[in-house]
Amino acid sequence: MSCFEIHDPAFGTFVLGNAPVKRLATGFDWVEGPVWFGDMGCLLFSDIPNNRILRWTEDGVTTFRAPSNYANGHTRDRQGRLISCEHGLRRVTRTDWDGALSVLADAFDGKPLNSPNDVIVARDGGVWFSDPHYGIMTDYEGFRAEQELPCAVYRVDPSGAIDAVITDMACPNGLAFSPDESLLYVADTGRMFQGDPQHIRVYDMVDGRPVNGRLFYTIKPGCADGIRVDAEGNLWSSAADGVHCIAPDGHLMGKILVPELVSNICFGGRAKHRLFITASTSLYSVVLNRKGVQWP
Repeated sequence: MSCFEIHDPAFGTFVLGNAPVKRLATGFDWVEGPVWFGDMGCLLFSDIPNNRILRWTEDGVTTFRAPSNYANGHTRDRQGRLISCEHGLRRVTRTDWDGALSVLADAFDGKPLNSPNDVIVARDGGVWFSDPHYGIMTDYEGFRAEQELPCAVYRVDPSGAIDAVITDMACPNGLAFSPDESLLYVADTGRMFQGDPQHIRVYDMVDGRPVNGRLFYTIKPGCADGIRVDAEGNLWSSAADGVHCIAPDGHLMGKILVPELVSNICFGGRAKHRLFITASTSLYSVVLNRKGVQWP
C-alpha cells in the first residue's frame, strides 16, 4: 500500500517512491511540537500528558526536560534558542544556551493567558504564538482553570511588548509564515465536537500586522493542528489521515498517509527535506523532494 495519495500530478514530484513513512519511536501518550536542531543533530518534541520534552537522535529517544510544565509547541528564535509554549504555567518561555529559562509572555491586559499552544518567530525577532483554551480544559495535575481571555494570536515584540494581533478565531492553533513573510497562515481548530469549522485561514501581512483574513483550506478528515511551509510556499498540515500538502492557491496537492492521528510536523534533517511527524503515540518521518524554511 502506498504511503502517498496524489491529487495533483505535481505532488508526484514532491514525494519519493523509495522513501516510505518510517516510524522512529512509539509508546508515548500524546506527542506534539516537533522542532529540529540541526546544529545538534536532534529533534525535540513534547509528550504532553507525561509532562516531558523528549530528544530524538538516530541513536534513540532520551529525555530533554522533565517536568516540562506540560509544554506543547516549540520553535527556535533567530539566535537558535528554544522557544516553548507551556500549558501548565500558561506561558511562553525561552531556553537560553546555558539552560536558563526566561518568560516571554504569561499575561495580557493584566489577565493570565489561556494555554499557549504553537509558536513561530519572524525575521524581525517577533515571537508569534496562539493561545486557545485547550490546556486549561484538561485535568493534568489539577491545573484546570477558568478562561479569562478570549482565544487569540499574540505577538511579542523584541522589546517585550505584547499585542493581540488576531482575535476573530474560535481556537487558533498552528502558525506558519510564507517564505517571504508576506502571508500568515493560522489553523483554527475550533471548539472540537461543537460544530466549529476545522480550517486554515490566511492573512496578508501589512506593516507587520495580519489583515484581510480569509479561508484558505478546510481539513477533511480531522482538523488542522500543526502547519509548516516549504521553500516553494506549499503548506503542509496535520490531519486525521496524515499530512495534507496544499498549494499556495489553496488546492489539495496530495497526502502523506499516516496510521495515527497527526498532531504536528516540522522539516529537518541535514538537507531540511525530512518531514518529522508527531502522531498520537508515535514519531514518524519521511524524506521529501521539498525543503522546509525552518531555521537553521
